[in-house]
Amino acid sequence: MAKALKTTFVCQSCGAESLRWAGKCPACGDWNTLLEESQAIAPPGSGFAPSVKGRVVALETLKGENNETPRFQTGLVELDRVTGGGIVPGSALLIGGEPGIGKSTLLLQLAASLANRGKRTIYFSGEEAAAQVRLRAERLGLSDAPVALGCETNLASILTTLSDDKPADLIVIDSIQTLWSEAIESAPGTVSQVRAAAQALIRHAKRVGSALLLVGHVTKEGQIAGPKVIEHMVDTVLYFEGDRGHTYRILRAVKNRFGATDEIGVFEMASGGLREVTNPSELFLGDRDASSPGAAVFAGIEGTRPLLVEIQALVAPSGLGTPRRAVVGWDSNRLSMLLAVLETRAGVSFSGHDVYLNVAGGLKLTEPAVDLAAAAALVSSLSGVAIPRHQVHFGEVSLSGAVRAIPLMSARLKEAQKLGFRCALMPAQGDLEQGSSKLKLQRVCHLRELADESMSCD
Repeated sequence: MAKALKTTFVCQSCGAESLRWAGKCPACGDWNTLLEESQAIAPPGSGFAPSVKGRVVALETLKGENNETPRFQTGLVELDRVTGGGIVPGSALLIGGEPGIGKSTLLLQLAASLANRGKRTIYFSGEEAAAQVRLRAERLGLSDAPVALGCETNLASILTTLSDDKPADLIVIDSIQTLWSEAIESAPGTVSQVRAAAQALIRHAKRVGSALLLVGHVTKEGQIAGPKVIEHMVDTVLYFEGDRGHTYRILRAVKNRFGATDEIGVFEMASGGLREVTNPSELFLGDRDASSPGAAVFAGIEGTRPLLVEIQALVAPSGLGTPRRAVVGWDSNRLSMLLAVLETRAGVSFSGHDVYLNVAGGLKLTEPAVDLAAAAALVSSLSGVAIPRHQVHFGEVSLSGAVRAIPLMSARLKEAQKLGFRCALMPAQGDLEQGSSKLKLQRVCHLRELADESMSCD
């Protein structure tokens, strides 16, 4: 008896299933995302569905010996930092980023670095031909690296190739959205195809102990395309970020079962490929013009790494009925809240002025501690008084105008001192490690104090 076909409609945004087609997904609300997919099912009593009896699982206690997770170094210090000290054999990593940001370049450099260290690496490209990958390797000076290259999108062929020889140390799939399985009647890149391909590859990697690195396309909102379950299946999720107008790139970990999340690695795109940046604070502050009003230096934390970046503000008279508010690299809602606090609690009015705020270098900041630096840049631009060059800021601003304490203040001060800063405007509350910094500390209790000349280091 032949198997019957079960037809369902699957949302390509969230993966929700529906028995009937609809213009709008009932789960996520997106329009025109339901596509028909067919699955073979065995009729009752046909003999195609074997009855499998489960086994008793041995239960253990939480107490026991924990061996340190084995890792192998990649040769890229910034990548090792983001992954928590190196790649764990048998782990699955997912990396996403905008088109043309440098994902394939980074992975080719990673594969070549491991291959030159004696590791067996296999690079499957589903988007480019072998000649295109060779041209990139020649441009990067990696043609002599013993990387095994394959251009294939058929999932069965890839799994057969991986099982034909000894297990590889690293498997790169560029990208997961290009793979397809004959067992699923849908186009490559659909939810069913992506989910099935990722599950099969991860199962193979866990079984043989190979590290698996998957490349994922991103949507226009910047999220990895496909079902969200893919991010739950893998051990590490990395985002490769950057601005087309700048040469640097940020590799950020948003999930890591073997290390810290929100850790970042900084690279610079050069003619010879991606170059590691060991001191990103100097990169973001290299072209700073301290004589111009509206520029404040923020001492932030990205993961475990202290990072200094410049916050630029421009407050200009507006001829519009509703002044414009524009922000790049920061939350626009946070800027609106900060302007309201400055006007209500500190008496600094921005009505009748256009406000522009920019994080220098195109870096995206989400830390609440940037509030004080942004407020200082706004007040400086409005008053026309430049902030001293050797002064840094950090602190969270509440709706009452009070400046609240933030974590890791000692680490921020140490980084500022290392780069030659001499003064720090920081929250009045919060403990510091004894002898952690020799900077002159200016404690700020309320946002009103920013307009006071006594808060300057001069």
